[in-house]
Amino acid sequence: MNTRILLVDDDPFVLKMLKVSMEALGHPFDTASDGEEAMDKLKQSEFTLVLTDLTMPRCDGMQLLKHIKEEYPRIEVIVITGHAEIHGYTDVVRAGASDFITKPFGMDELEAKISRVIREQTLIRKLEHLSMCDMLTDLYNRRCFEMKLHEEIPRAHRQGYPVFLALLDVDRFKEYNDQHGHQAGDRVLQDIGRILVQCTRENVDWCFRFGGDEFAIIIPYATAVQAVQIADRILERYSHESRYASTSLSVGLAQFLKHPGSSWPEDIAELVTRADKALYSGKEQGGNRVIGDSSLSCLGEIEAAAKHPPSV
Repeated sequence: MNTRILLVDDDPFVLKMLKVSMEALGHPFDTASDGEEAMDKLKQSEFTLVLTDLTMPRCDGMQLLKHIKEEYPRIEVIVITGHAEIHGYTDVVRAGASDFITKPFGMDELEAKISRVIREQTLIRKLEHLSMCDMLTDLYNRRCFEMKLHEEIPRAHRQGYPVFLALLDVDRFKEYNDQHGHQAGDRVLQDIGRILVQCTRENVDWCFRFGGDEFAIIIPYATAVQAVQIADRILERYSHESRYASTSLSVGLAQFLKHPGSSWPEDIAELVTRADKALYSGKEQGGNRVIGDSSLSCLGEIEAAAKHPPSV
């Protein structure tokens, strides 16, 4: 697991000491002088751990901790406090902190607590991977897909960035399986998993084996044009690797839309339904194409289909 730490303290001396410690331990890091600056840094970069002072101007450590637990639940937090703080160990742990360090502290204590948190994060990630991973393709599985949709979409709505869902299906996969056998079919699915990872953005897009010969991609932080480009890139790569006989891919693409009066589960279910209908519209037209639902109508289905005419 790649570790990157955000150091937050309004005392320049303490911040400098933390920087020297991180350099000695070999951990990549960034710094912020208070909670507000830390929130900006969290939007801009990926972090695995935050070390934060408790008493700071503008936004204190407890406010920052609450923000992290709500918006970035996978990031661990170690709180650093002075002896005279009004919040104690129990308060910060109940609020979601992983650990608590009292000033003044030594290098050995800091290293030990950071190492413990990193070890626990690594173990948790391994266990999550086993429970959320499709063993054939090494992509995330359907269970993980449901969880990530319900995590990512409300956060995207709060933070004001779009999210797209791409559903993919292998055209004529049953015929390929019948002709070449299930082991050959498994190799097709494994290659699709590899292609999805290669053609999407690392640590941004989420790729899943949805079930059978169906796959899904959650695409955040993208425009409609960029989402279509990702789907196009996948079809082009699959078509270029021409060892799959008569098979091709169909992709249905939809953007999440929040409807007044509807619940999150209702709007998320509607997103999946729209992407699924777009997918099967493409398959009915012969496959080997990207079809966007009405939320992407400005791009024009004809242009997307023209790039990928049906296989003969």
